[in-house]
Amino acid sequence: MVLALVLLRLWLWHFNGVFGIVSGVMKSLSVMEGDSVTLHTDTDTQRNDAVIEWMFGAQNPDIVIAEINREANISDVTDERFRDRVKMDNQTGSLTFTNIRTTDSGLYKVEISTNPEAEKIFNVTVYALLPVPVIISNSSQCSSSSESSSESKCSLLCSVLNVSHVTLSWFKGNSFISSISVSDLSISLSLPLEVEHQDKNSYSCVLNNNISNQTKQLDISQLCQPCADLVSIQTVSLVFGLICVVLVVGMFGLLGLLKVFAGGSKKLPQRSEDTDIQQLLMSLKQPEDSTQTLIHYVQV
Repeated sequence: MVLALVLLRLWLWHFNGVFGIVSGVMKSLSVMEGDSVTLHTDTDTQRNDAVIEWMFGAQNPDIVIAEINREANISDVTDERFRDRVKMDNQTGSLTFTNIRTTDSGLYKVEISTNPEAEKIFNVTVYALLPVPVIISNSSQCSSSSESSSESKCSLLCSVLNVSHVTLSWFKGNSFISSISVSDLSISLSLPLEVEHQDKNSYSCVLNNNISNQTKQLDISQLCQPCADLVSIQTVSLVFGLICVVLVVGMFGLLGLLKVFAGGSKKLPQRSEDTDIQQLLMSLKQPEDSTQTLIHYVQV
């Protein structure tokens, strides 16, 4: 009978190891990236010969990451991935994470040698922090219906980058309109919406996972402007730009004129002095007037 129980136990162990199935009480935890999380053993081990081991694996927890061996005086986090972020309670063996990461998602199993019934398994899912959705106008130019410009449509696009395990949705007030989801892959999501320019309803784009959400409210007046308004804004912008160009050109022209006048005023005295010297030289060539001209020049 004992031999049969031993063989059954060995078969179950082999079955579990091959197919990734684990025994024990399983608890599921969903947490956000960066949170502090404690996996409780819910026991207080007093015996000095107790050995407490924590094991981790994405599908099957078979890698020892932390251990307490009181008899050998060992209490250590053995896996380098967790060494600076994980601590064990020496009394209970509970495992505490600080600044938990998305790569910490997986199965955690605790075994206590002196109390086999205390074995527990934790299925931990760590969700990344959600970005706020971005809403942009998806219309290259405004378009109006043939009946009335008040019925023109505005095409919008709500987007998020590099997300996984999320759903992106449009809401009109509290009423659901449409959604798109992604599971394992980290990809970008976009969800279109078309509204009228004169729509007075409240619209929002919501990104959510199992434990959190981010919401972006739509401002129709900012993103959805009728054609007439867009033309007016473009005209005002063009006129303003032309005025700025004229002012800049005028300033440079004025500075150029000032430089020309300033340069001319500095050269005038030099030209007058050169003229007097030339007259003196010409008079010296005439003997009869040279003496009087020299005396006159000296006096001046």
